[in-house]
Amino acid sequence: MTVTSDAVRTVEHVLDGPHGDLRVRVYDVPAGTTPVAGLVWAHGGAFMHGDLDMPEADHVARTLAGRRVVVVSVDYTLVPAVDYREALAAGDLTGGLSAVLAADGTRFPVASREVAFAFAWATGADLGVPARRWSLGGASAGGNLAAGAALRLRDAAGGQDDAAPVPPSCTVRPTPRSVVLAYPVAHYELPTPWPELAAKISALPPDRNFPPAAVRAMNDNYLGHDGGPEVPYAFPGGQDLRGLPPHLVVNSDHDALRSSGETYAAELAAAGTDVMVVREDGTTHGHLNQPDDPGCARSLARVAAWLTSDALVGTTHELPA
Repeated sequence: MTVTSDAVRTVEHVLDGPHGDLRVRVYDVPAGTTPVAGLVWAHGGAFMHGDLDMPEADHVARTLAGRRVVVVSVDYTLVPAVDYREALAAGDLTGGLSAVLAADGTRFPVASREVAFAFAWATGADLGVPARRWSLGGASAGGNLAAGAALRLRDAAGGQDDAAPVPPSCTVRPTPRSVVLAYPVAHYELPTPWPELAAKISALPPDRNFPPAAVRAMNDNYLGHDGGPEVPYAFPGGQDLRGLPPHLVVNSDHDALRSSGETYAAELAAAGTDVMVVREDGTTHGHLNQPDDPGCARSLARVAAWLTSDALVGTTHELPA
């Protein structure tokens, strides 16, 4: 299906993904302009909510397409929805999600593998962007998926063929030019916030806050158990981050998950990965899902500049021998 709106043309594809049908929506640049970069993008939603029409997917993609970035938005498979906030309020989450975890439903690694597959597809799909100009990104839970997919693609390019599934037509193992993460869930356990951030978190209303037990419950629901991650692709924080592409990490200011995004940026730098990290002043978690928030426009301008300017993006450094 092809739709044209506000000079941005969208085309939907159903891919033969690694776990069945996988829908993606391609946002092409306006007619008469030439694309300069590509981005495979995953929306957020606690791994269990969200779709291609939410602002964090559609508004982000349309804005970037208007700035000469072809965007492939991924409709990855969601995990079962659970009301972990209600359970937390009732005091039922003392040790993870065991009290409310649904017994069945799709869990990790499905969405993680789907995002890696979508990236491989985009680089060879003749979308007007050379394979070397494609980046990978996501917001919140989608940031987790993008970060994990970047690890998969690194390992697959290094010879671990089973790390990242690719379409049959893919003859070269693709790797991203860069990775863009917005307020990502990079760690299974939230890092302890520093005093400045802790003060901002304490002032947030309950519906805008993410207590550690709630984040643990959300992450357990993604995994399908409360025993913690078993492979590095589930939660890249604290893992071996050497040999990854340059990263742009944009965090919300008043956001408990900022402790994860900023800690992950520091871990990337310590591993020798080029990284730019920004705290978007005055914003709360999910500000890319709030098009009327001035912080949303500022962040998207940062992302567009990063994707389209060779001066901002660093180099993918080799793994040490």
